[in-house]
Amino acid sequence: MDMRPALPLLAALILGGCQILPDSKGGSDADRERSGSRGAAGQSFASSEERRCISDLAADGAQFTRTANRTDAPGCSYTGAVSLSALSGDRSGISVSNLGALKCSAARGLSGWARFGIDRAARDYLGSGLARIETMGSYSCRNVAGTSRRSGHARAEAIDIGAFVLEDGRRISVLSDWNGGTRAERQFLRRVHESACKRFGTVLGPDYNAAHRDHFHVETGGGGFCR
Repeated sequence: MDMRPALPLLAALILGGCQILPDSKGGSDADRERSGSRGAAGQSFASSEERRCISDLAADGAQFTRTANRTDAPGCSYTGAVSLSALSGDRSGISVSNLGALKCSAARGLSGWARFGIDRAARDYLGSGLARIETMGSYSCRNVAGTSRRSGHARAEAIDIGAFVLEDGRRISVLSDWNGGTRAERQFLRRVHESACKRFGTVLGPDYNAAHRDHFHVETGGGGFCR
């Protein structure tokens, strides 16, 4: 049988097939970031633990985007981080301000604390749900004050929180209301602090030292230090 008439068709099929092969450089950086992959050879995919955390965070009702892995200096880096824009309360969404990159495990802790600790405490003590959490940031390449030891912020595992805004417009701040607020406001802040200790490894507040007079420091690591 003469195969020559079929050769052009065969060549076209082979060349056409090449077009469906994945290009390791194809797609935008944002697409690769959302998929949990960093793309080209030599770059790693998200671990199974990170993928599970991302899935759990989404199931919690949090709104977030993936953040590319980062290394700035010895001891200052993170992987598997997210950028949170909103969390879910019992009845409505909770916005989060001034929050940078945060490891997914810390974001998951914040998500649960916001709903079951802060929002419910606000309704119990102050009669209004939580609308916004005002933070002083998360990731920062720095040491623990007065030491040469890296802070949990240097690993995107810590958050500093200065105030809570309620649905009725009231703003409850750690600086003004820990000692100077109404009885209900003081009780609310102490309940919030107490509930944080059940979800984070390290929790520091105004009773720890003067450096924390204006915020709660919550961190996933630390082995249960609550002050």
